[in-house]
Amino acid sequence: MSEILRVENISYQYSHRYVALNNVSASFNAGEMVAILGSNGAGKSTFLLCCNGVLRPQSGEIYYQGQKISDSKKDIYTLRQAVGLVFQDPDSQIIAGTVESEVSFGPMNLRLSQEEVEKRVDQALVQMDIVRYRDYAPHYLSGGEKKRVSIADILAMQPELILLDEPTASLDPQNIDALEEILHGLRNEGITIVLSTHDANFAYRIAQRAIVFAQGEIIADASVDEVFSQTETLRRAGLKKPLLFEVYESMQKSSTALESEKKPRTIEEFKNFVGV
Repeated sequence: MSEILRVENISYQYSHRYVALNNVSASFNAGEMVAILGSNGAGKSTFLLCCNGVLRPQSGEIYYQGQKISDSKKDIYTLRQAVGLVFQDPDSQIIAGTVESEVSFGPMNLRLSQEEVEKRVDQALVQMDIVRYRDYAPHYLSGGEKKRVSIADILAMQPELILLDEPTASLDPQNIDALEEILHGLRNEGITIVLSTHDANFAYRIAQRAIVFAQGEIIADASVDEVFSQTETLRRAGLKKPLLFEVYESMQKSSTALESEKKPRTIEEFKNFVGV
C-alpha cells in the first residue's frame, strides 16, 4: 500500500506545563481504517489537528506523499486539501445557512468552476444520504444529521484521507450503526479513514489497525487483535477490552479448537460463530 501521510517525531505543548504530544511518529497508507485509541487527554485530538495542519508541531516533521510539509501557506493548503478533518462537535465546523451552501464552501474556496462545485456537492450529498436536507438550515438538524453534513463538507474536497475526532460522540446506537456503514463505504471507495475514540467496542468493530496513546506518547501500533491482547498496554491507556474480544478469549481458554478461528467483531459475526 502506498503511504499518504507520515509524521516523524512531532511534539506539541499548549504551555510549559502541559505537553500534549511527545516525540510521536506514525504513518498512514492508502485504504487503511485506523483507530486512534486513548483516554481523554491522551493527545488524540492534538495529534489529528497536527496531521491536518490546524496545529503546527513545535518539533518534528510531517510528510504528505513523501514530501515534507513546510510552514508555507502553499504546503499547508495542500495538506488540508488532501487530509480532511471532521471535528467532534459538528456545530464547531458548520458555518453556512443551508446544507447546500455549507457543503459547497470548501470546493468554492478551491476556485473550481461552478459546474465542478455543483458536481462535488451533489455527489457528497448523495454519499451521505442527505439530499433531502439540501435547503435545510444545518443547525436545526439532529446530531446524526449534522455529523453527515460535516462529513459531506470534507468529501466535497475529495480528500485522500479523512480524520474523524470522536465520531460517535453524542450519537445514539442507530446513528452509530449508520456511521459505521458510511465509513466502510468510504474505505471501499479507496479513502483512508483515521478516527480517534476511547470506545474500544466501536474501534474493534470497524478498524483493522489501532494506535494507542497515553500521556502524549504512542505506546502501541499494531492490528486491533494484537493491541487488545496487550493487557498492560490497555491498562496504561485507561482502556478496556471490547466485550466480544473478552468473550472470545474466555471461550478460547476452554477450547483449543478456537485457535485458528477468526475472531468475531460484530454481533452478527458472533451469532454466526456460535451457530445462532
